[in-house]
Amino acid sequence: MEAVPETESIYQIYLRNFTQEGTFAAAIAHLDRIKAMGFSWLYLTPIHPIGKEDRKGSLGSPYAISDYRAVNPELGTMEDFKQFLDAAHQRGFKVMIDVVYNHTSPDSVLAREHPEWFFHGSSGSPEQDKAERHERMHAHGSLPKPGRKCEDWSDVVDFDYSTSPELWIELISILNFWKSAGVDGFRCDVASLVPVDFWKQARQRVNQYDPGLRKERFPVLWLAESVHPRFLKEMRDRGFGAWSEPELHAAFDLTYDYDGWERLEKVWSGEKPLSYYLEYLYTQETLYPKTARKIRYLENHDQERAADRFASKALLKNWTVLYQLLPGVTFVYMGQRWPSNIGRAFLKKSRLPGRARIRNFTNFSSEFFLPHSESRPKRSNMPQKMPRSLLGAS
Repeated sequence: MEAVPETESIYQIYLRNFTQEGTFAAAIAHLDRIKAMGFSWLYLTPIHPIGKEDRKGSLGSPYAISDYRAVNPELGTMEDFKQFLDAAHQRGFKVMIDVVYNHTSPDSVLAREHPEWFFHGSSGSPEQDKAERHERMHAHGSLPKPGRKCEDWSDVVDFDYSTSPELWIELISILNFWKSAGVDGFRCDVASLVPVDFWKQARQRVNQYDPGLRKERFPVLWLAESVHPRFLKEMRDRGFGAWSEPELHAAFDLTYDYDGWERLEKVWSGEKPLSYYLEYLYTQETLYPKTARKIRYLENHDQERAADRFASKALLKNWTVLYQLLPGVTFVYMGQRWPSNIGRAFLKKSRLPGRARIRNFTNFSSEFFLPHSESRPKRSNMPQKMPRSLLGAS
């Protein structure tokens, strides 16, 4: 695979809270503003119907999906989605959607039609899962209720990729369905908990690698949400499969920077100097495949807002500049462009502020999120050492 140009940049949209209406149609009016800030990709958090069983909150989490082949009616219709895609493409954007293949809602179409494709343990170990399946089938002739590896994720049930090749075929078919609808890329949720062999096969089938030409006929972009190293180790210690960022890059163009994030958290807390994180960039550069790219972000929907994390607007701006100078692809969550904690709520409706309140920070952001602008700072001009005072280091 070819390396993703570092001039690419990704803007994440959570449609429920992006506009007052929370729909595809309402979001179209804001695309020009996002384009003016210089972004080349739009990433939409899950757009599918949300399950009702064991739902968190009144609206539920979009990561508890009930039907992979449909759109959430609260966001609009399939035709509305296609009109959003067309509007984005007309403005030069590419669009990626969230792919949640570790789990579904307990009342999903696939859980109802193919309960045998799911994890069925109650203790959170693969050995117990197999034992419970065997005991239930022997005693009652039916499977126990689907379960999950992480009990905190109480609104979902997990797939078991070892159960049937038909599961793999169905999930890859769904990816091709959305590719045919016009989607340009896939951001894959907790990709580290899905077998990397599945991701490799999915990419080969969707992108249609031609061994004769030695290239892909349909170069769909693949972004993996990896996990914190400590969570990766915990899952492995419990006997589950969990794949690290270097392993994921056998199938993915981009991965999250969660291996470096653990170090960043210690920098932000004051436990370690900035060099503790910057030195790790060498490890990423040398241990990862040559074409591997990390996304660089200060926040996303799972993390604290950057404006809350940093004590002042100046720190927020300085860290934003630093992240533009790091090797990788810039990733920004909606709302990061202005210092406001409004809109962080995930399980409920929370409208973002109006344009007048964000003009100053938007103007600042546009100077650094312009991927092809001559005014954008060049990474080759990055200073050998960032002034420690600018980043709040002592």
